[in-house]
Amino acid sequence: MKVHSLFVYPVKSLSGIEVSCFNTDDFGPVGDRRWMIVDDDRRFVTQREHPELARVGTRLDDDRVVISIPDEGEFALTATEEEVRVLVWRDWVKAQTGLPEANDALSRFCGKPVRLVFMPDNSFRRVDAGRVDEYRRVGFADGFPLLVTNTASLAELNNRLDAPVEMRRFRPNIVVEGTEAWEEDNWQSLSIGANRLSVVKPCSRCVMTTVDPSTGQKDAALQPLRTLSGYRRTQEGVIFGQNAIHESPGIIRVGDPVTVNKSE
Repeated sequence: MKVHSLFVYPVKSLSGIEVSCFNTDDFGPVGDRRWMIVDDDRRFVTQREHPELARVGTRLDDDRVVISIPDEGEFALTATEEEVRVLVWRDWVKAQTGLPEANDALSRFCGKPVRLVFMPDNSFRRVDAGRVDEYRRVGFADGFPLLVTNTASLAELNNRLDAPVEMRRFRPNIVVEGTEAWEEDNWQSLSIGANRLSVVKPCSRCVMTTVDPSTGQKDAALQPLRTLSGYRRTQEGVIFGQNAIHESPGIIRVGDPVTVNKSE
């Protein structure tokens, strides 16, 4: 097995960036989901209710995150000194607000008032304590620092669909190739290059998988979620991919060998 592709998502629920490598820090891939969109209630906003967010592009300009909003232009994201408590799922987290120019443009695009917020280094959001004994942190990702998927599992799913979908629908960080479909269900620990990962929770999928990442439109037939629901439903939900936590900071590259570690 080896790493097929890698992705980072600088802003939660905006388009991702395919990269040839990424470094990891305490949060996960460096810069991954440190920015998020919130509404007037300071609650997180995603493609679940605003699928058009898939059309907002992101790119990295050195250490800056730049977003491209259709009909509005490009905006370099900068955090201000203003602090605000924001809600992501059940967690209230300390964040910093972004500049008003980007907020106003994104509000016009969404048709409602929204703000961009940044999670600084001195903010701490813990991963699911029911899954991980260690006191580990995560950014604005749904629950864990890394999401790992398998190209063979996508191929098997696409064989069941009338119209195949891209891996981008599932928003992974690490895509692995060279193993059988759904083998990831059995993984507990992986070595990727010099990095060791603990596989801690199957990833339960939602309506975001029905959003075409190119058009920002939901599939009228709710595919591929409807097909997945027919044969991948467990007590954890409708599963595609595995959440993981890295043991220590490092670098992961496309082409890195991937080994399933035996249970100790």
